Amino acid sequence: MNLPPIILDWFAARGWQPRRHQLEMIEAARDGRHALLVAATGAGKTLAGFLPSLKDLIDAPSDGLHTLYISPLKALATDVRRNLLIPIEEMGLPIRVEARTGDTPSDRKARQRVKPPHILLTTPESLSLLLSHEDSVHMLATLKRVIVDEVHAFANGKRGDLLSLSLARLQTLAPKLQRVALSATVADPDDYRAWLAPYGDMDQVRLVEGETAAAPDLTILLPEGRVPWAGHSGHHAIPQLMDEIGRNKITLIFCNTRFLAEFIFQKLWDANEQKFAIGIHHGSLSVEARRKVEGAMAEGKLRALVCTASLDLGVDWGNVDCVIQMGAPKGSSRLLQRIGRSNHRMDEPSKAILVPGNRFEYLEAQAAFDAVTEGVRDGETFRPGSYDVLAQHVMGLACAGPFDEAELLAEIQSALPYSGVDAASFARVIAFIATGGYALKAYDRFKKLVKDPDGRWRLSHPQFAAQHRFNAGIIVDAPMLEIRFRNGRKLGKVEETFAATLSPGNCFTFAGMALEVESIKDLDLIVRAATKPANNIPSYMGARLPLTTHLAGRVRQMLTDRPGWARFPDEVREWLEMQAYRSQIPKAGQLLVETFPHDKRYYMVAYPFEGWNAHQSLGMLITRRMESRGLMPMGFVASDYALGVWSLKPITDPRPLFSADILADEFVDWVEQSYLLKRAFREVAVISGLVERQHPGKRKTGRQVTFSTDLIYDVLRKYEPDHLLLEAAWADARARLTDVGRLGDLLDRAADTMLHVDLERVSPLAVPLLVMIGRESVAQGSVDDALLMEAESLASIAMTP
Repeated sequence: MNLPPIILDWFAARGWQPRRHQLEMIEAARDGRHALLVAATGAGKTLAGFLPSLKDLIDAPSDGLHTLYISPLKALATDVRRNLLIPIEEMGLPIRVEARTGDTPSDRKARQRVKPPHILLTTPESLSLLLSHEDSVHMLATLKRVIVDEVHAFANGKRGDLLSLSLARLQTLAPKLQRVALSATVADPDDYRAWLAPYGDMDQVRLVEGETAAAPDLTILLPEGRVPWAGHSGHHAIPQLMDEIGRNKITLIFCNTRFLAEFIFQKLWDANEQKFAIGIHHGSLSVEARRKVEGAMAEGKLRALVCTASLDLGVDWGNVDCVIQMGAPKGSSRLLQRIGRSNHRMDEPSKAILVPGNRFEYLEAQAAFDAVTEGVRDGETFRPGSYDVLAQHVMGLACAGPFDEAELLAEIQSALPYSGVDAASFARVIAFIATGGYALKAYDRFKKLVKDPDGRWRLSHPQFAAQHRFNAGIIVDAPMLEIRFRNGRKLGKVEETFAATLSPGNCFTFAGMALEVESIKDLDLIVRAATKPANNIPSYMGARLPLTTHLAGRVRQMLTDRPGWARFPDEVREWLEMQAYRSQIPKAGQLLVETFPHDKRYYMVAYPFEGWNAHQSLGMLITRRMESRGLMPMGFVASDYALGVWSLKPITDPRPLFSADILADEFVDWVEQSYLLKRAFREVAVISGLVERQHPGKRKTGRQVTFSTDLIYDVLRKYEPDHLLLEAAWADARARLTDVGRLGDLLDRAADTMLHVDLERVSPLAVPLLVMIGRESVAQGSVDDALLMEAESLASIAMTP
């Protein structure tokens, strides 16, 4: 079995035996291979990742750092430390385990570089900062293993870019380093094997697959009345949710946005006649509030917890016995991850309930249900690494000491996302860090690197090292204000855009409390407990989860499978049957476009199922094209499933509006003139280090950062339009902000498969979209009643034969 007796005895004392995949991880380490472990939640993945390290340290005790564990969340690193210490203490092993995150005191970080533990738990950002210290070279020279947990959560984003570069540096410092990645929800393991491997050589990475877990106990909760026409909250099911909470020991209730989490939490409390202990957890709550809730969960003091993606990769709470997903799941992998929070034991079925908010969401929930039942996951898209991340990494390495440009390029090319960076492109990155670029080189604050006589690059002044460490990071939050009471107690944060709508005396709900605004001072929103009703809930930009291409395709297939409608609720089946009778049901791959008059306007509704981002972008482009053609557009509304445009003049032929040249003409013009490119530039300017977020003892406001980046943006657009960061901003605007890839697929499909149906009145399929005009956020209070009335009015028109 190749495990030391002390480990085997520990397993036996617990009545366990090592699982096959845990032993295979030992074999991979023995053979000197990197490894990707894909195993269900509750299968002992984390222990499997650490077993080879424990074996090494038992067989050949040593000083120095042996293993780095990297997780996407500070909370996860903390929880793993606690759970790892238990077997180490029970076995009596002299192995030291410590964490290094943004919350770790600076004196402990300094001590770790001099006297490191055997196992260090950290995050991608903290590892990058560690590499910026000169003495880290000696600390990391003894490194034998790196374990990347929950690799699916960030490998194909900018945090993954940063980590891939850090792994390349670690491999240089410790050439025999073994890389390990762990995940429960990987659709294509080969993509991740290539990402993990030096030079993208996936054959260097052994794929280890865990045993099949018990099939989840998954149900779709239908309302006691009818599936709603519109809305996303699913709050019609609150009474049923309270019954479910009463049946379970602990229930996790996942919401896709922080706004919805606050809304559902408030609705549950309003209906909580049983006085169940219910908590809330999301990323904008204060650290203290989140830790308090996490502690209450760990101690079994809560009956339910309303949460967001902040707990997708949640800590191991084995006593959670039900997971509820409010609204649409948006992806089968995400849903599987959340289902895994229930029971956290692979041998028992995880209980989960889907609560769709409207009829389209019912179809999406059913598609996700089918995918999970079949064990099919969403595929992820990997793209070339971002230049702003590369600039941050190079600056960090310069802080650790001088470097040779050619040697560093060779190292960087070993990271798969940057394997395509050539010498000329890398020279542009170096020039940007050294001077800021042609348009900015007259300013000393941008001159961070100089060349030594021997040709090596080094920092131009030591102050830039402190500046870098103070500002480095990949996650660029929207400008935020701290919510706090007058006594200094912090509750969490809201975005400046929301705070700008508030005045003293206004009330809003946050963390389940009704708060009244006393004043707004600099970066603080001073509040007190409200004595009057609070109907306002903070909304957050950029919180919308995208509908995956995989689920979108399943929904399209379900629409064409008419015999399969028999399993749908009566009102959903009748809705689709009336759509087929009055208009058309689009075939798989076909783009249905309907035109009809309504309320003295002319409407065009398309059903691409490509997600809100792509539809929102297309709405912007189409209305611009309609304006240039004299059709007098008045507005548009987008959902994950459809796009609706209304105008004063009828659209008789929609084909020219969907022609592919819209991406060459209107798209470039729109992006350059809109806030999108400035928004993208702000992020890349912060990540690349061009603009500082904070100085020691003083943090810039969001407005100050935005003002700085907008000024630089205007200068570069005018004097250096081919600047490296403008190029990076364009890449972001295309890939993330506009979803141009799906937009291109949509237009390609439209060219060959558009089905135009001209109707006399609104169609059944259009009702859920039209109801949301002007009300894209979750409805509440009196607005909710108006929404229901308008939905029924539209539905009566649409559903009449």
